[in-house]
Amino acid sequence: MNTLIPQSKPVSTNQSSNLKRYFQFALLLLAAGAIYPLLYLRQNFETSILEAFQITTIDLGNYYSMLGIVYFLSYVPSGWLADKISPRILIAFSMALTGGLGLWFASIPSKEVLPYIFIAWGIGAGLTFWASMLKGVKMLARPDEQGRFFGILDGGRGLVEAVLATIAISIFAYVVESQGQSNTVALKQIIYMYSFVCIGLAILTFLFVRTDKLVDDPKDKKSGSGNLFIDLKTLLSIPELWMVAVVIFCGYQLFWATYSFSAFMQEGYEITAVTAGFITVAKLWMRPIGGIGAGFLGDKYGKENILAIALMGASLGLISMIAFPNLSSIYLLLAVVLFIGVLTYAIRGLYWAILDDCNIPLHVTGLAIGIISLIAYTPDIFLPQIYSFIADRYEGMSVYNLYFGYIASMGLIGTVAILKLKKMTAKKKSL
Repeated sequence: MNTLIPQSKPVSTNQSSNLKRYFQFALLLLAAGAIYPLLYLRQNFETSILEAFQITTIDLGNYYSMLGIVYFLSYVPSGWLADKISPRILIAFSMALTGGLGLWFASIPSKEVLPYIFIAWGIGAGLTFWASMLKGVKMLARPDEQGRFFGILDGGRGLVEAVLATIAISIFAYVVESQGQSNTVALKQIIYMYSFVCIGLAILTFLFVRTDKLVDDPKDKKSGSGNLFIDLKTLLSIPELWMVAVVIFCGYQLFWATYSFSAFMQEGYEITAVTAGFITVAKLWMRPIGGIGAGFLGDKYGKENILAIALMGASLGLISMIAFPNLSSIYLLLAVVLFIGVLTYAIRGLYWAILDDCNIPLHVTGLAIGIISLIAYTPDIFLPQIYSFIADRYEGMSVYNLYFGYIASMGLIGTVAILKLKKMTAKKKSL
């Protein structure tokens, strides 16, 4: 989830201050890249999770729906909280809470406990983390650095996730294949690794991040109307805002499809959990390429154009996985997965940037992002339920064919929406 943040004004511009800012920014980037992989271990280890906890796909879908509901309820209050409490404290708390819950998760608790862990994870990664992390980055970046800081944040997060995932799958392979241990034992080692990384970053963030010493631009504090209803009315009068919500809503679902690639490959191609894990980890390495590359291409050829190509391409990629269930080689399967991966990350890297062309007043930009997020990220809630609904009524590859088919259709709708938005913004500019 990338966003557009009003500009800020740092206190110092000397070289020493710059080094401190960059170091603190690096810590926030590491935190952003380390916190979510622990929550979304299913991306690479879904089958092992089901086996270790003795739960069904429906159970796991319910847990992720709970997580999505907490996120949904947190979008607006998280911004308010980030304005009241130092990002340093909130981020350190979030990392410590997430890591501590991870240690509990690694003990393989009973099925009855898991909902509480996922709800608490939602609080740590949603309510107290996301908005505070974005605000922390915003306060560290100078006015002329906002774009590069947030661009590096998205690509850098992906790089951190890819490195950690590579370590995780290597641990899994070593424990299972070299030591002859079960998948459950290997999974526990991976959870411990992610948990201790989060706890370590909590300590470093608390000790070294000092965004509370930076001062926001006074103009930002005076720009709001102070009346929520007036601000909402202002936003309701901007039709492009809702089209942006549709684009992100559709594009985000394409990314969600990649969470099921590991299970899809194990069931459809009868490959091992280790091989599937290596392929999905390779996909994670596409994030820096897709996110940063799309940003440069968007600046040169038009954000809407590149986003439309990415949406269309990712949708066609999913359709190809349905149409050609028995790809001739593992290498061709890898190519398709990486193709979809790089395009979904390109979509994530661009879809918030299109808000720039919608003429959103500065004093309601944050509120606009919150409203869009309420709509755009609802797939966190209902997509696990759709997947569980299909899995409960169908078997084998039919589950993935229907699931990927639905998401591909949403990607095509998103393509139409971004082209419509391009016409709307072009017409407004001509006037």
